[in-house]
Amino acid sequence: MTIDLCVRIPDSLTISTHPLATSVIDHAAIARNLDRVRAASGADIMAVVKADAFGHGSVEVARTALAAGATWLGVATVDEALALRAAGIAAPIFAWIVDPWVDLGAAIRAGITLSCANAETLLAIRQAATTAGTRADIHLEVDTGMARGGSTEELFGRLCTIAARAERVDYVRATGVWSHLALAALPGQASVDGALAIFRRAVATARAASLNPRTLHIANSAAALAHPETALTLVRTGAALYGIETVESRDFALEPALRLTSRVTQLREVAAGTGVGYLHRFRTTDATTLALVPLGYGDGVPRALSALGSVTINGERCPIRGAISMDQLVVEVPVSVRLGDEVVLLGSASRDEPTAAEWANLTGTIAHEILTGLGPRITRTHARGAA
Repeated sequence: MTIDLCVRIPDSLTISTHPLATSVIDHAAIARNLDRVRAASGADIMAVVKADAFGHGSVEVARTALAAGATWLGVATVDEALALRAAGIAAPIFAWIVDPWVDLGAAIRAGITLSCANAETLLAIRQAATTAGTRADIHLEVDTGMARGGSTEELFGRLCTIAARAERVDYVRATGVWSHLALAALPGQASVDGALAIFRRAVATARAASLNPRTLHIANSAAALAHPETALTLVRTGAALYGIETVESRDFALEPALRLTSRVTQLREVAAGTGVGYLHRFRTTDATTLALVPLGYGDGVPRALSALGSVTINGERCPIRGAISMDQLVVEVPVSVRLGDEVVLLGSASRDEPTAAEWANLTGTIAHEILTGLGPRITRTHARGAA
């Protein structure tokens, strides 16, 4: 008996090398979001592109933000700042996770403005700047209620005294004071009043120590949109840039800038009572059609969506069935779905597609974590339509 191993591919299918999953970054949406923050705050914008621009591509987003009018870029680490410089970006860059053990010399030579929250870091910056023979610009950080980073108000005066001495004899200049708001996502002025009062006292302390900090920033995205009194000379916008609404019970018409799609790679008809996925946590109640989608928790799809989430195929919501695996998930689909059909995992709420905010609400986290958790197997592309 001869076995024919040749399988005929249906004429309706086109052979291609398309990636299994793609995130498309809408740069026009990023520019429009930046404009909304600027209009609400009336201040200059520091575009925050840390964590690979919340999973959107730090270099590409940095260029879009600068073209849209941002005057600063903000990152968490020195390595993130140096990567922007290596890409040829010359704009002012601020890095805020700084201690005596990072490569301060490289940062100073690259003209990165460094956060300084304690005397030990300041002394290390002084030494690195002296060795490099290049002035280091620093922004002094005061804690205004996060109990996270920054000098306490009680120790801030000593930090300013050391900084003033360094300005006189070393290659250091304190060009700014900054902080972060813990409660800006809450509506009402009272949520920022206490922190803003501490910050204003810190600025006065710096000036009393003969420092001249011209750049003052405490507002994040939520504060820039909902609390314009916090704008001062500069606001840092990260979440809003990517379309994440961060103010409770408020909507500022921000546009999600990332669209995540995949495709149907397998289809099967199953009987009622069929167990789906590991441990058969889900069983079909009726005969139905199941589709396989090649994305899983290894790509950043939260496993907690297994019993809660859905995708959109051909404009219709299709529920996830069974446990999400590391590399794939299963959805229940109408019989009209075909092999190769596009699957939208993250898209636009206006088209009844899932969003990062929806995933976050279903899994008990925030959209920031969803977006920054998308994995490297997803191919990122950039759409640069008119803003």
